Amino acid sequence: MQFAHAHNFRPQVSWLLQSEWPEAFRAWCSLGPEPVDLGPLGSPGGAVVVHSRRVTYERALRLAAADVPGLSLRVGHVDRLIEDGCRVVGAVVDGIHHEADLVVDASGRASRLGGSVTTLGGDCGMAYVDRCFRLRPGAEPGPVTNLIGWFGGFDGYQALLFPQETGHFSVVLIRPTADAALKQLRHQGAFEAACRAIPVLAEWTHPGRARPKSGVLVGGALRNVYRSQRTVPGLVSIGDAVSTTTPTAGRGVAMASMQVDALLTLLDAGAEPESIAEPFGAWCDEFIAPWVADHIATDDAAVERWQGAELDLTRPLTSAAIHAAGEVDPRIHEHTGPFLAMAALPPSLQPAEPLARAVYETGWRPASSEGPSRDELVGVVEGALAAA
Repeated sequence: MQFAHAHNFRPQVSWLLQSEWPEAFRAWCSLGPEPVDLGPLGSPGGAVVVHSRRVTYERALRLAAADVPGLSLRVGHVDRLIEDGCRVVGAVVDGIHHEADLVVDASGRASRLGGSVTTLGGDCGMAYVDRCFRLRPGAEPGPVTNLIGWFGGFDGYQALLFPQETGHFSVVLIRPTADAALKQLRHQGAFEAACRAIPVLAEWTHPGRARPKSGVLVGGALRNVYRSQRTVPGLVSIGDAVSTTTPTAGRGVAMASMQVDALLTLLDAGAEPESIAEPFGAWCDEFIAPWVADHIATDDAAVERWQGAELDLTRPLTSAAIHAAGEVDPRIHEHTGPFLAMAALPPSLQPAEPLARAVYETGWRPASSEGPSRDELVGVVEGALAAA
């Protein structure tokens, strides 16, 4: 199910593959994904965003893995870990013992292997629905707000659109979990009516321009969570087993790629598999936890705003608020560019916060994107359900 949801692939994903597994990157590109060059941002190869569906990315990795000498693929259920004293030395998969110098837990946010423990975050108060479409032959893409896609901020909700490979694209509608009326967007007729009511989405999803490639998919119980490594000898956690964030900034696969790169760097430098959890955990505390903390602050503020709260200038500004103020004071962009590409950590925005605060103190606030307010969208949804 997760592979069918909307994704985008930030520069960290292509950096990792081109550096560590170029065959996989070539296999990925051969399936139709479209690399988009953002220019030089911290890598010799520049910053490359790749427009692709998650399922296409995973297919490419699986195809490339089949040709790696010495790599065996086994599919099954992990029954338990194998321990020798206090050290993990393998795993039992569907009753079969597999010994290993290092066991990597990449089993996602629902991991039960015990390699990490939650130290930050929880439920974020958001839920979303999304749907995949594909442009008809010869149809041109619709408008975007940046090279990653289109981001729309509205009174009471948010909408995102991610271009993907070979004309595919995904539309995402995000709402507060507590908004029961907008929960009805999970129904196909209501989702289609919402797309027609939001001008940019109406342009992209017009039946003459695109056709649906999936049903309406529900993404609920969204969490922003960081899990610190437990120093279990021979076991390390990675990916969503360490950090889980909402799709509002599209950082998930990028953070997982950053972790893979860091883990490989430590192993290449001679770190022992038995004790690698400690230095890897310290790296994650420094370079991954700040992104989760940024999501918590930004998403909490978004939910408060959707529910009618005013911007509170007595509190630190979120990264989203700082970036938005760049519309008025272009000096802010000097700091937000590397941050948006995840080439600089969220604290890199601190010098820009006084500039942004000065903008908001004038009374300026970001304008909503063109489209219905929350109450108007509820009317659109109710009308669609009544007609159905």
